[in-house]
Amino acid sequence: MRSSLRISLLASLSGLALSTPVQAQNAAEDAAAEPTIIVTGTRTSTRTVQDSPVPVDVLSGAAITESGQVETNKILNKLVPSFNFPQPAIADGSDALRPATLRGLGPDQTLVLVNGKRRHVSALLNINGTVGRGSAAVDMNAIPALAIDRIEVLRDGASSQYGSDAIAGVINVRLKKASEGGRATISYGKYDTTISGVDNVTGLVTSGGAPVLDTTDSRYFQALVDGERKAKDGESYSVATNIGLPFFGNKGGYLNFTAEYRHRGYTNRQGFDLRPNYIRPTATTWDARELTFNRLQFRFGDPKADDFILFANAAVPLTDDLELYAFASFDQRDSVSAANYRQQNAAANRDFSVLAPGTSPTNANFVALTPDGFLPFITSDLTDRAATMGLRTTSGDWNVDGSFGFGQNTFDYRVENSLNTSFGPQSQRSFDAGGLDYRQMLANLDVSREFELGFAKPLTFAFGAEYRNEQFKIRPGELQSYAIGPYFKSAVTTTAAGCALQQGVYNAGTGVCSFPGRGAAAGAQGFPGIPLASATEVRRHSVAGYVELDTEIVAGLTTTAAARFEHYSDFGDTLTGKFAARYEFVPGFALRGSVSNGFRAPSLHQQYFTTTSTNFIAGVPVDISTVAVSSPVARALGSKDLKPEKSFNLSGGFTANPLSGVTLTVDYYNIRINDRIVLTENLGAAGSGSASVNAAVKAVLDANGFNSVGAARFFINGLNTRTEGVDAVLNWRLPLEGFGKWNLTAAYNYNKQKILARKNDLGPLATIPGVILFGRVEGLRFTEGQPRDKVVLSLDGDLGIVGLTARSTRYGKVTSPGSANPIANPTSLTDYGPDDIHLRAKWITDLELRVKPMAGMSLAIGADNVFDVYPDRSPYGLRPAAIGGSYPANQQYIPYSIFSPFGFNGRYLYARASIDF
Repeated sequence: MRSSLRISLLASLSGLALSTPVQAQNAAEDAAAEPTIIVTGTRTSTRTVQDSPVPVDVLSGAAITESGQVETNKILNKLVPSFNFPQPAIADGSDALRPATLRGLGPDQTLVLVNGKRRHVSALLNINGTVGRGSAAVDMNAIPALAIDRIEVLRDGASSQYGSDAIAGVINVRLKKASEGGRATISYGKYDTTISGVDNVTGLVTSGGAPVLDTTDSRYFQALVDGERKAKDGESYSVATNIGLPFFGNKGGYLNFTAEYRHRGYTNRQGFDLRPNYIRPTATTWDARELTFNRLQFRFGDPKADDFILFANAAVPLTDDLELYAFASFDQRDSVSAANYRQQNAAANRDFSVLAPGTSPTNANFVALTPDGFLPFITSDLTDRAATMGLRTTSGDWNVDGSFGFGQNTFDYRVENSLNTSFGPQSQRSFDAGGLDYRQMLANLDVSREFELGFAKPLTFAFGAEYRNEQFKIRPGELQSYAIGPYFKSAVTTTAAGCALQQGVYNAGTGVCSFPGRGAAAGAQGFPGIPLASATEVRRHSVAGYVELDTEIVAGLTTTAAARFEHYSDFGDTLTGKFAARYEFVPGFALRGSVSNGFRAPSLHQQYFTTTSTNFIAGVPVDISTVAVSSPVARALGSKDLKPEKSFNLSGGFTANPLSGVTLTVDYYNIRINDRIVLTENLGAAGSGSASVNAAVKAVLDANGFNSVGAARFFINGLNTRTEGVDAVLNWRLPLEGFGKWNLTAAYNYNKQKILARKNDLGPLATIPGVILFGRVEGLRFTEGQPRDKVVLSLDGDLGIVGLTARSTRYGKVTSPGSANPIANPTSLTDYGPDDIHLRAKWITDLELRVKPMAGMSLAIGADNVFDVYPDRSPYGLRPAAIGGSYPANQQYIPYSIFSPFGFNGRYLYARASIDF
C-alpha cells in the first residue's frame, strides 16, 4: 500500500513539469507577475532573476518557513538540488555542527553572506570521516528561518566579486526589513517510524538457560525477533517570533527583531547489539546478565540540541541621502551527542589497579570499572555572535556603502559519563575537554555609479575594498581529559634486578622490562581532551580591492566583467577575474555563460589545528597527532606552507520562457581546482599504510628525534580535481483561474567529481615506495560520497483558506567506502573493496496541508518522508562465499551509512501554528 501511494503521488508530480525550488515558492500573490530583483552576483540595481547571465535561485521566506524543518541547512537540502546536507552520527563535534556542500565541492568552497556581508566560519574543523572532512564551514543553522526575507543562491564561481571561498557559488541570506507587524509561530514534531531492515529483538535464544551463539557468525548471539524495530522519538519543538518596529520613530527607519528557541530530542536508529557484553566467567559459561541486558545502549542518530537565537536587522535615515544600518545575531547551542558504547568486557572498562605491574590481564582477573559498560557523551557548548554596522549614501550619482563587522564562533567540549582508564578508580567521570575559537573582523567599502554611454542600458561601474582580520585559538582541556595516569607504564630497558624492583616482566634476550598489568588506555574515553601542547593562538589579515562593470551593450546582450586583487599576510597575493554574458536572441529565449578563475585561501584551522591522542604499540605510548603544517613533526615529513586553492570555472546554458508562466533554465558547469587542500593519511608506525611503508615513515620520524610519534597527519595541497555537471530548472505557474494560485516546480542536478592528480612529492616521503598521502577511502568519499544526481519536484499553492505543499526529492546513488582493501588489487586507489556500501537512489516525499481559519492565523500539519523511506541497510555477518570473511562487526548494530544524503531517521510528523500581527 505504501508503495502504490508513493508511485501515485510521484506520477502526479512528474507528469506535469520540471522546475526550480527557487522562483516557484514566491508566495506573494503578485510575485509571479513581477520580476524578482536580485543583488547577488551583480552590483547593478535593476538585475532580475530572468535576465541574470549566471544562475541565481531565489528562495522566498514563505518557501523557507512552510516546512516541517526549522534548521536552515535541512530546508536548503530539500529546496536546492545542488545542495547536499548529510546528517552524520557518532562523529564527535560534526554531530553538533554538520557541514553542507554546494555542487559537491567542500563546505568551505561556498561563500555565505548575510545582507551581502561575509559571514564568519565556525571554529570547528571537521576531521572525522564525514562529507566535508578537513573543512570549517559557516553554521547556517544559527540563522533562524523566521528572520529570513529570502535566500539568493548564486550557482557560479564569484571569487573576483566576493573574494576567497566563492568557488562553488555564493549563498546570500537577506534579512527581513519590515518596520511594522510580525509573526509568531510555534511548531511541534516527532519521528514515528519503522526502522527498515532492523530486527525487533524480543530476547535471546537459550539452551539450558544460557544464551547461544549464532552458528553462522559467532561474534553475535542468536536472537528472537518479531518484525522490524519501531521508534517514536526525536521530539522537537520551536517557538519563534519576528517583530518589525519603526526605528526611534524615524520615517523610513526599521528595527526588525527575531527570537527563536528550538529543542531537538535525540533519535536512535541502532540495531540491537547482539555481541556478548560481559566477561565470560569460564570458557563454557556466560554471565547471567546477558539475558536481561538492554541491547540498545548506543545512540545512532540526531543528537539532542537546544538553540536560543536572536537576530536583529535595523536601519535609520540620518538625512535624505544617508542611512545608518546595522544587523546582529546571537546563538547559544547546547548539544549532546554520543560516542561508541564501551562494553563491560572492553579493555577500556578494566580496572588495572587490581593487577600487579607484571600480571597479564585475563578474563579470570578482570574487574570492571563500571558494572555494565558505559556510553560516553560529548556535550558541545557552541556560542555564535556577530554584528555589523555601516553607512549607505547616495551622493549625487554615486552610491557608497561602508561597513565594519565582527563575528565569533566558540566551540567548547565536555565529555560526560566517561572515564580515563589509565587513572583507574580515581578517574573523573566528566571532563572539560578543551575548546576552539574563531574570530573575524571585517571592513568593507563598496562604491558604484551608473554612466550613460550610449549602450542599451546604463553602465554600472563599481569598485571597492575590504580588510579582514582573522584569529583562531585552541584551548587545552583539563589534565585528566588527555593525560596518562598511573595505570599505564611504558616498557623500559634495564637489568633483571631493576625490573624486579619495578615488578615488571624481564626479557633477558632484549633487556626490556615490560608491564602487562599497566596497559590502561589514556585520555577521556569517547573524546580525548585537547592536550596542553596543542594550545594555539594565531592571526592573519588580508586586504582586497575589486572593480566591476555591468551593462546591456545592445538590446538583449547583458555583460558583467569583474577583477579582484587580494593580499594575505600568510601566503601572499592572488588575482582573479570573471566575464559573464547573456544574449536574448529572440524574445523569451537566451543563451548565457561565464568564465572565471577563483581561489580559496587556506584557513587558519587547516594551517594550525593541532591535537594528539595517545595509543599504545607493543606496550609503548605513541602519539597519534594532527599537527600544524609548520610544526617540527610535519616539517620532518616534508610539509610545505599551504598555498591557496586555485579554480578555473566555465559555465554555459540557456533560459527560455516558451509560454506565459513557464520558465526553463539549463546550465552546464565545469570547475577545475588545483592544489586542493586535504588532510593526509596517518603517517608513521601506527599509520594507515602497509607495514613496510609505516616502518619507513617511522624511520624518518626517529631520525629527526620524534620517537614518541606513532603517526601524524597534516594538511597538504594534495589534489587536482574537476567537478562538472548540469542544472536544469523549470517553473510553471499553473493557469487555473478560479482554482487558486498554484506553482509546479522542479529541478535537476547532475554532478560528477574526478580526481585528476594526487600529489605525493613531500620531501623525504617522496623516496618511500608505495606511500599514499590521500588514500582510497578518502578518494572514494570525495568522488562518490555525495549523490551523483538529485531531482526536486514540488507542487505548492492555495485555494481559498486551504494551502498545500507536496514535494518529492530523488537522491541519487552514493558510495560509502569501507576500510578493507580491494581483494583483486589491494593497492588500487579507485577499485571497490569488499566492505564498500553502495546506497541506491531513493525518493523522499513531503506533504504539508495548511488552513487559514481567520485573518492572520495559519495552521499546518505535515509529514516529512511520508512514506518512511530509509537508505539501504548496511550488510552484516558473513560476506558472500565468493569473497570470504566477515563484514565489520559494528554493521550489525549500526545499520546505516552516515553518508546517506537524506539522513536515516524515517518519517517525521509535525504541526505548526502561526499568527501574523
